[in-house]
Amino acid sequence: MMVIQTDQLLHLAYDHRSYLAYVFLSTICSYNFHWYLTPDAIGENDRAYWTRHHKWLHIALFVIGLIGSAWFIIVFLRSWFWMGIPVGLTFLYSAPKIPYAPFRLLKRVAIGKTVFLAFVWMYVTTLLPIILSDEGVTMPGILFCGSRFFLIYAICILFDYRDRENDKREGIKSMITYFNEDGINYLFYGSLAAFLFTTISLLQYRFPLLIIICLLIPGLIVLLLYKKAKRDFSDYLYYLVLDGLMMGSALLTVFIRF
Repeated sequence: MMVIQTDQLLHLAYDHRSYLAYVFLSTICSYNFHWYLTPDAIGENDRAYWTRHHKWLHIALFVIGLIGSAWFIIVFLRSWFWMGIPVGLTFLYSAPKIPYAPFRLLKRVAIGKTVFLAFVWMYVTTLLPIILSDEGVTMPGILFCGSRFFLIYAICILFDYRDRENDKREGIKSMITYFNEDGINYLFYGSLAAFLFTTISLLQYRFPLLIIICLLIPGLIVLLLYKKAKRDFSDYLYYLVLDGLMMGSALLTVFIRF
């Protein structure tokens, strides 16, 4: 949905179907790799229980996703460099959880692991489609990339906040484990402020006001849920509501013609 929204709003022309298949398979690959390595995270009792009893499925989906992703990277081989960037960053996000040296050393230096994750989501769903298309990188595209990144990063801050005790226990460092409560609040509100600025700035490039409102709605909901999400670590709140808000505006704009 996020890729489709990017294509729609920026009027991109490239091999949409192959790219959507690549995004689907690479997501299956990276998510199952990550969750296979994270069976006992604090605050994720339902997911952790399920993972412990379905490790074989995580491995199977990881292999299927890996093979499928590799195939579609070959399809877009002319852009191999740009396709390889999210692969490397995604690995860096999950690598500290691999229980072997030298991956253990990454726990001490992975301060920006959430930045990696937010950037990958923005890159795969926004910047990479722009690069693959014939439109080229324009100022509206840059602002839209900024809007999406800062919204995703604000959501990722909440996930890191929920996981910080587990990260401390495992020795994984991040800005959320480093900052105190005030620092985390500044980081969260600063990210949403940057999201607001980049989104509203799209108005000067003839984005309809209705589209801007749709883009802003998920950010407003994240803001309203901030205090609750710092207390309630429910899997449903995080994986259904907060994760879902990343594509929230896409569910609205996909039905708008402009």
